[in-house]
Amino acid sequence: MDKTPFTFPTLNPVARGLSLGWLSVAIASLVGSGLVVILVILARAPIIHELIPWIGSFRTALVIHVDLSVLVWFLAFAGVMSAPFLNGKGVGSAGRYAVILGALGTLVITFSPFLGEDRPFRNNYIPVLENAAFFIGLGLFVAGFVVMALHTLVTFRRDLNPESGETALAFGIRSGLVIGLVSILFWIWSAVLIPADIAADVDIREHYYELLFWSGGHVLQFTHTQLLVVAWVVLAAMTGLSFGLKPRTLLIILILGAVPVLAAPVLQLLHPVDSFEHREIFTRLMWWGNGIAPLLIGFLLIGALLKGGSAAPEHRPARRSLIFSLALFGMGGVIGYMIQEINTTIPAHYHGSIIAITMAYMGVAYALMPGLGCTVPWPKLAAWQPVIYFVGQALHIIGLAWGGGHGVQRKTAGAEQALRTTSEKLAMNVMGVGGILAVIGGVLFMVIAIKAIKNRQR
Repeated sequence: MDKTPFTFPTLNPVARGLSLGWLSVAIASLVGSGLVVILVILARAPIIHELIPWIGSFRTALVIHVDLSVLVWFLAFAGVMSAPFLNGKGVGSAGRYAVILGALGTLVITFSPFLGEDRPFRNNYIPVLENAAFFIGLGLFVAGFVVMALHTLVTFRRDLNPESGETALAFGIRSGLVIGLVSILFWIWSAVLIPADIAADVDIREHYYELLFWSGGHVLQFTHTQLLVVAWVVLAAMTGLSFGLKPRTLLIILILGAVPVLAAPVLQLLHPVDSFEHREIFTRLMWWGNGIAPLLIGFLLIGALLKGGSAAPEHRPARRSLIFSLALFGMGGVIGYMIQEINTTIPAHYHGSIIAITMAYMGVAYALMPGLGCTVPWPKLAAWQPVIYFVGQALHIIGLAWGGGHGVQRKTAGAEQALRTTSEKLAMNVMGVGGILAVIGGVLFMVIAIKAIKNRQR
């Protein structure tokens, strides 16, 4: 079977600079997230948490970690993947301003705990640190994403080749960006719809932020899965995997992945935003609509991997990232159906799905580096980095799911976890060991990527 045609278009010089800029922002978000994730892991680990009063720091660290490792990292990587589709004409200051806004926002979010009152709220999707610096940082980064998305949509290439799959990949990128913009509109819409008494009550601020980001947060997940599918297909193609997918078929799958979002405005109006029905209906939208495209592509790629040979040495980091991304996505999906109560099974589920996207983006970074003029340093270490990261994350997820099966509560640390039985303590120790190993794998990626970028600059 011939090699599948799907690859990113060749980067023009300006687009190359923008892709490198967003890659730098993405890596910076991982650096900031990695610094605080160590605190999160230690705060949950038995014995260690008894030595230091972690609780307040744990909550603040968890907010910053989630925002940097999910919102900032994912949307910054949307900029990395969008750049190859820019036409090179009219690509000027707007694209650079977007990168600058994104970088400033990332920096301010990272240091916001030291720049104002420490009031963490662990609501879903975009947890909040209620101080002025945090909201300024969040606003700057979101503004950077909006400018990048609009700029990309306006300056998109018109010379893409449908037969090579570029048109289908372009649809995946464009639809992902449009859905991302729609999700931001939903946050504004929800702010208008939230009852005034809830918005004014300082004693239920976490509930307010939960309502504010609930519908838009669910919509934003469709952005992530559209870009995940593009990342998987590109990784398979660029590492020499033959999987027999036709460009038109990929386009249909990506359309199926985006269509459910059309129901979101209707769902927003069906029930009051503070009702149980509102929460439930958006949860169902994500459960039943957001897995269509990744499941179809995922099964196709798994079959091809089982039949196909190994990747060339220079493609091993990217190929292994693809394999482990598929494995983690599957783990997250299976655990999702095990959720029955509010416990650590929930973070086990979403860590599988979230880290699957992170691993795919790490692989895309490896695959794009030659086109960005970067040489991946330490090839053997780069090939082992995805393995270390995957093993750590798998243990972390297994520990969380195991603990959740014994009733360990989510979003808790230290004595709040109330670990009593040997099984509960063992589960959290497995989680801690896996988390630390995952941090090591994440740090290795950051070191390799930063070294590659510095070599290019030199």
